[in-house]
Amino acid sequence: MPILRACKVVGLSRSMWYYQSKKDDIEVIEKLTELAESYPTRGFDEYYHKIRREGLKWNRKRVLRVYREMKLSLRRKHKKRLVKRVKQPLETPEELNVCWSMDFMSDALTDGRKLRVFNIIDDCNREALAIEAGLSYPARAVVETLERLKEEVGTPKFVRCDNGPEFISKTFMNWCKKNFIEIKYTQPGKPMQNGYIERFNRFFREDILDAYYFNDIHQLQKISDNWREDYNFNHPHKSLGNKSPKEYMPRFDEEFKFFIKSDLNNNYLSKFKVS
Repeated sequence: MPILRACKVVGLSRSMWYYQSKKDDIEVIEKLTELAESYPTRGFDEYYHKIRREGLKWNRKRVLRVYREMKLSLRRKHKKRLVKRVKQPLETPEELNVCWSMDFMSDALTDGRKLRVFNIIDDCNREALAIEAGLSYPARAVVETLERLKEEVGTPKFVRCDNGPEFISKTFMNWCKKNFIEIKYTQPGKPMQNGYIERFNRFFREDILDAYYFNDIHQLQKISDNWREDYNFNHPHKSLGNKSPKEYMPRFDEEFKFFIKSDLNNNYLSKFKVS
């Protein structure tokens, strides 16, 4: 079909058929791409002012049109860069206070408030050294817990943890450095590199967090303390020859060679009363 007849059919003038835009936005695109790569968190206004400061005379409407066509106005999510972590083998120390594993758990109270639980175990005998609950648990609280354990049982040579904000904070790292403790970070997305504490977390969630409702932190902390004592004295581990942590390797001489405490032989809930 001739072009003239085709234009008449669709109601288009022949001049429009032959029209070619003289707009060339390549330079604008290249400049906006450069700015977006250099300043990924900035917006159009700052990009435009930078363009004008460089003496480029492109008008605002043109730059804005190209900016929108490039979809630069879409919100971009940026991940915080972490130091590359080296895979650390999960080894079982032969002595206490060689390596402690630590991790956080999250849940909620009956009124919907979020809570966090901070757990620490000794990799040697899987003893639960601390189970601390709070509505929030910043790095300062982590250090306070470690200071308390320092007075009670000493400090480890290493601590194993993930890349959570509490563990990569200067407060935590400075405390470890001050106490000559090396931090073994797991690689992002590899929780089983901290398998001992992950297994412990599963036991705690099944027995406590998923089993009961809590109205306040005090209730959770009280039952957690009783559960921790029962776990340390009575919970058998296949990897420990079906012995409990305290039975496998007591931390102090008064923690007998083989035992099941009479007051712990009952269910740990026997001591728990809802106030």
